[in-house]
Amino acid sequence: MPAPDHAPERPEGPATAPAVRAEGAWLLAPTGSRILEGITWTVTAAERWVIVGANGSGKTSLLRLASAQCRPSTGTVDVLGERLGRTDMRELRRRIGVASAAVVDQLRPGLSAHEAVVSARHGALETWWHEYDDADHRRADDLLGAMGCSAFRDRPLASLSQGERQRVMLARALMPRPGLLLLDEPAAGLDLPGREALVHRLADLAADPGAPPMVLVTHHVEEIPPGTTHALVLRQGRVVAGGPVAGTLTGEVLSAAFGLDVRVERREGRWTAWASPPG
Repeated sequence: MPAPDHAPERPEGPATAPAVRAEGAWLLAPTGSRILEGITWTVTAAERWVIVGANGSGKTSLLRLASAQCRPSTGTVDVLGERLGRTDMRELRRRIGVASAAVVDQLRPGLSAHEAVVSARHGALETWWHEYDDADHRRADDLLGAMGCSAFRDRPLASLSQGERQRVMLARALMPRPGLLLLDEPAAGLDLPGREALVHRLADLAADPGAPPMVLVTHHVEEIPPGTTHALVLRQGRVVAGGPVAGTLTGEVLSAAFGLDVRVERREGRWTAWASPPG
């Protein structure tokens, strides 16, 4: 089956605009405590990023900025050429594909895999709210096929394994031809076969020149797919390091991020990290 077309349907602002540009961005909690501090980060069109850090490091909060779910307390964040706080963020969110456990939780368990994907054409949670033409249904089926999900096209989400649901959510995120694809811990909770099936699909997507720029959030470097070009490493809301992946995911950087003596190995495009015993 040929790979489905991932090219965005709508313009993304000026042709030279990055997918994400943060300049000195802070994010504060309602109590005034710091969540993110002075983030400067740019994602351009052909890049595939991974954000790595411990729990509470600010990974998901940074993804909330990139997905136009909130705006920075100070500093600036531009997404697809639009300045957060100066644009209709509801409309902007329609141009961003997001795959996360939170999206799964919003969908009715009785929806079929096909319905879950095609409903994303209009950013809906149910198919009865909009009309879909033959091209929409073909695209949904093509995306399910690309994710290895054709065999359970008509099965309800509740009957699928967690790994199968995650691949359906990836297909759903691509359905509206987004200008930016964000993946929030898509392999969390998966067993080894489920994780590897997902990572291989993400590697195929990363290698596709027609795919949108991608940002993956994870705790575990083993979940980083081949084809990832850049990494951003966070600790307690601050950037430890960021840049091309090979020079960023080092033992020294990850040791600083996790507060452990971390060793890192890369083999056949995949990463492994482990901590030396204390003392």
